[in-house]
Amino acid sequence: MRDADAPRPMPTALADGSEAEDVPFGALQPCVGIRDWLLGEGARLPKADDLLAGLAERLNAIGVPIDRASTAIDTLHSEYSGVGRVWTRGAGSTVRLFPHGEVSAKAYQASPFYAVHESGEWLSLDLAKTADDAYAIIPELKAAGYTHYLIAPLIFTNGTKNGITFATRAEGGFRDDDIAILRFVMPALAAVMEMRLLNKQLDTVLRIYVGDEPHRAILSGDIRRGQVRRIRSAILFADMRDYTRLSADRTPEGAVDLLNAFFDCLVPPIEREGGEVLKYLGDGLLAIFRETGDDLGGAAKSALTAAEAALAALTEANAVGRFGEGEPAVDAGIALHHGEAAYGNVGSGTRLDFTVIGRDVNLASRLARLNRTLQEPLLMSKPFVDFLWGDPEYLGSHALDGFEERMMVYRPGRRPAAKAAAAE
Repeated sequence: MRDADAPRPMPTALADGSEAEDVPFGALQPCVGIRDWLLGEGARLPKADDLLAGLAERLNAIGVPIDRASTAIDTLHSEYSGVGRVWTRGAGSTVRLFPHGEVSAKAYQASPFYAVHESGEWLSLDLAKTADDAYAIIPELKAAGYTHYLIAPLIFTNGTKNGITFATRAEGGFRDDDIAILRFVMPALAAVMEMRLLNKQLDTVLRIYVGDEPHRAILSGDIRRGQVRRIRSAILFADMRDYTRLSADRTPEGAVDLLNAFFDCLVPPIEREGGEVLKYLGDGLLAIFRETGDDLGGAAKSALTAAEAALAALTEANAVGRFGEGEPAVDAGIALHHGEAAYGNVGSGTRLDFTVIGRDVNLASRLARLNRTLQEPLLMSKPFVDFLWGDPEYLGSHALDGFEERMMVYRPGRRPAAKAAAAE
């Protein structure tokens, strides 16, 4: 619903007062009450579903026969392009996500929302006189007993094109007075929906690009350079083995596909175990698992579980050819350490980064370089295994670049074949 080259239409929220002229006598005060509710309580409701339901219920209370209301809202998200919500009398609200891609684009172009975006005008359909093939939703509406269907464009101040619909089962459909009331409340509704959407988009985009906990810290005001706090956590570094060789014959787009498939194996296990992916480092990533409460071994256990699950997912992905038919196997090196770090803002001027900095972070990154040297997919430092139950295998004491002291390094204990088979 975005077109950067098209001229921006007039935002729906820019009302000039003329929308009040057609409101029926005696209805203006309750209409102003609905508008005030939208701009006050409605703007602060925790769920967007409650906003649509609350509006429909208040319209019904003043005699506008709303039996169904729906919205289609453009959004900024890495996985879907828009969100659809539908409220029906007696059944409540449902939500539908529209994924990016050709299927959603074609569905939009065949919808009444596209028609009102092109015309800039409301569309009023007497369903008894509307052909079933006019729009895909028409047969569904008729089968449910609706008589009249209204579609209105909701244009936000940034130019995005959204929409709202109302349907009724009332005999004779919506009256002119009903439509006048809907037109009166529409600018306030558009303003509130845009405010709510912008807040949601800021929250979503920050979470996508900096992670869950950092985005909460930033939104709470942690945006000054040097504003950091110390944390103790398990630290996970992971990278792809031989990325340069694996990507050498791929197009740039193919290299992106390779990395995405690789991260699809690593990131879900990390997030399932409560880890935070703080950085994508080219062909690798940095994640932390915070210590919480008195369970000092919980972070290390979660990090190890996530690392082993990631390696298992990578093995499965290679087996089913997720990295390309006939392509070489993709392997990872993962290093686990436990320690303290400064967690917060670093950078210059108005360009900052939210990350973890400190000796233990550097040590974990140097430990990751030993994966190739020792030909081990998963290595753990002595400070990390000190928090584990079990019997990891000692791989010796090794020098790490930039550190004078040597580090005792371990790998997870190998299970006896009989026990491994029984576990499976």
